[in-house]
Amino acid sequence: MKQGNTSVPQAICVGNGVEETVELRTTSITTIEHWLAEEHPSARILPDSKLILYFLRTTKYNIDKTKHKLHHFLKIREKLTEWFSGRDPVRPELQELLDIGVFLPLLEKDKLNRQVVIIRTSAHDPKRHKQDNVFKVDKMILDLLLHLDEMISVYGIVAIFDMRGVTLGHALQLPPSMIKKSVESWENYPCKPKLLEFVNVPVHVNVVLNVFRSFMSAKMKERVIISKKGSTMEQLVNLPRELGGTGGTYAELAAHWKQVVLTNAPFYARMEENVFHL
Repeated sequence: MKQGNTSVPQAICVGNGVEETVELRTTSITTIEHWLAEEHPSARILPDSKLILYFLRTTKYNIDKTKHKLHHFLKIREKLTEWFSGRDPVRPELQELLDIGVFLPLLEKDKLNRQVVIIRTSAHDPKRHKQDNVFKVDKMILDLLLHLDEMISVYGIVAIFDMRGVTLGHALQLPPSMIKKSVESWENYPCKPKLLEFVNVPVHVNVVLNVFRSFMSAKMKERVIISKKGSTMEQLVNLPRELGGTGGTYAELAAHWKQVVLTNAPFYARMEENVFHL
């Protein structure tokens, strides 16, 4: 199953007037491969991996920035085993979160060809579900998106955080140390986060959001929007009904993505062995 338009032209613009050509792509990937062999010799690169290409696009082919982001990406995945290991989707605790629908990509891109994902921050029960497992499911689906659709690395992602119904229990699951890990992961993922929009935000949650922003880079802070009500994305994409659109419901999207994740269970098994399967 493929999401959106995955065909890639010979030459594409990756931003700031930088044109990705076959020559630039080939020489840049070779440069990063040589660097990885020296700095991360345990990171075996599979022949069909697009991970290096994704990071080059994310940094608009800035070699130094690519090295920096890729280094942190690998270190984060090595360190945060609670998010990036044990990702068999048939595990009961993951099945429950897939049924709930904590991370829901829309099935259509927005008018700027960006992938839109809905992150339901308060859909789970904090007394029953560990926050680490919530983040694990989030990253599982994000990894799968990047695997299925190469164009996400070109046009990027818009994340809409629906905070309707958030409770003190949800907030207590996010101490500053957890928030810091989450922000660092987002900023070092090869998916170009273009917008982080927090909607249906209760006043008492602003304290937590301020902690999130304190760990963000200046560039990322500029991409944050906070709304007490609806989404500013309503003119760019058909939102789910819960956000005032006429698209599929959260339940319908959850059922769809649970099936996609289960169908791609071998993908997660391979990633346990080698992150470069992306």
